[in-house]
Amino acid sequence: MKKSTLIVAAMLTALAMSAQSPDTVTVIDAPNQVIITETTTGTSVKVLGQKNDNSYSYSYSVQHSSNDTVHTTSDWELNYPFKKKVKRNAPHFSIETKGIYIGGGLGTSYDLVNNSFNWGILHIMGVNYHTSHGQVFSLGVGFDQKRFSLKRPNCFVMDEATNIVGISTYPDEVRDRSSVLTVDALQFPLLFQQSLGGDFHIVLGGSMNWNVSAKCNTHYKINKTTYDVSYRGIKQHKITFDVMGALSFDGLAIYCRFSPSNMFKQGFGPEIKNTWTLGGAVAL
Repeated sequence: MKKSTLIVAAMLTALAMSAQSPDTVTVIDAPNQVIITETTTGTSVKVLGQKNDNSYSYSYSVQHSSNDTVHTTSDWELNYPFKKKVKRNAPHFSIETKGIYIGGGLGTSYDLVNNSFNWGILHIMGVNYHTSHGQVFSLGVGFDQKRFSLKRPNCFVMDEATNIVGISTYPDEVRDRSSVLTVDALQFPLLFQQSLGGDFHIVLGGSMNWNVSAKCNTHYKINKTTYDVSYRGIKQHKITFDVMGALSFDGLAIYCRFSPSNMFKQGFGPEIKNTWTLGGAVAL
């Protein structure tokens, strides 16, 4: 405000001086207070105090002629017509890599599944649209992996002639046994994020998964011999869908994910579906 009023005062002074005494210029460095009084007959400028001198005083008055027009403003930004103010929360697009998550299964419809594991990246590349009210809509491509291990003494087996996956048991006297179904997918999440105030956000959305590969791996040891059997060519569903929600604070989040789709095509394996996963995420 001091700068704007100083300039107005200088302009008024220069205007008056140009009419009466064009060789007179008064410069006041860092005035403490500038009082401008305008009437129908004239304008007066009074300066009280300046830098390092609170007792300083200066006053000047000029009478207007019938042809004078005086405009004043207290908005310093208007002195720069080329400078535009940008709204801090203006709608805009952004491209990001975000949403690294890892979680464990809370349960599935198939009773013989001992536990499940899930990890991935929601957006290897994602396009976000930020509204002016704290919402973010995002669409992108990412990676997801789901793993399902069976309860002992059960293990996955596959008839390689028909590619049908079934459930069997381990041979006798086995040790260090595990049998896991792994499904890798490219995912295409569509998410909605709402600000809750401060650094808190809620995220809701879903994902279409393109399950590009699946395999069953059974590992066990008998005496000192290790057996590692891997089955490929599994008839998994190529397209499945998940829904998810998350609560994040400053980029750290707790998420829950639900996978209603069966991992196997009908008749080519056990019905492993309705899987719930709970875990944590960063940069969400």
